[in-house]
Amino acid sequence: MIVTINGKITRVGETSIYIESSPFEYEVLVADYTRRQLQSHLNEMTRLHTLNYIEGNLQGSRMTPRLIGFMTEPERQFFDLFCSVDGVGVKKALRAMIRPVRELAVLIEEQDAKGLSALPGIGPSTSERIIAKLRRKMPRFALMVQRETAETESTGGSLVAEETFDALIALGHGEADARQLIDDALTSGKKFKDTESLLTAIYQRGQ
Repeated sequence: MIVTINGKITRVGETSIYIESSPFEYEVLVADYTRRQLQSHLNEMTRLHTLNYIEGNLQGSRMTPRLIGFMTEPERQFFDLFCSVDGVGVKKALRAMIRPVRELAVLIEEQDAKGLSALPGIGPSTSERIIAKLRRKMPRFALMVQRETAETESTGGSLVAEETFDALIALGHGEADARQLIDDALTSGKKFKDTESLLTAIYQRGQ
């Protein structure tokens, strides 16, 4: 199974991008938000995390292997969870993801059915199923930072935030409180290389 792909972006289509990774060129399906992020990077090197799936059905005469690309590993994990909801699936999930994963996670965590229903292909009944199944799994994704800031760190600022979230939970904070404390500390624009430095900043703000 292909889990990452590195190469040069040769074309950007409406629902996919093409990556040249010698000696092959791959078509990689992407969500609209991802496509917009990559649109200005034509002919540049990129690295995407990928999922594989087979398009078609057992009764059909043709089964086509597909690659789906994501800019970060947490985005891939979120997509996998999103697709697990009854009535969503790969195509609908790709169509719906027009906003950053962090924003989608916040909508789910805050049980904003109206906001979810506004996504392409997601109606009221589907949004309720998404919230019911995924709400408790969203705090980690709600902590995600933008890729351009995360990539300046070797493991990414999102990993530090996730580990700090776990530490705050262990210290007795609720999920919503922990996320708010981290968000407040990150608004300073300061880069935190490890959990200890972020925890220190959080508790200094509270003094």
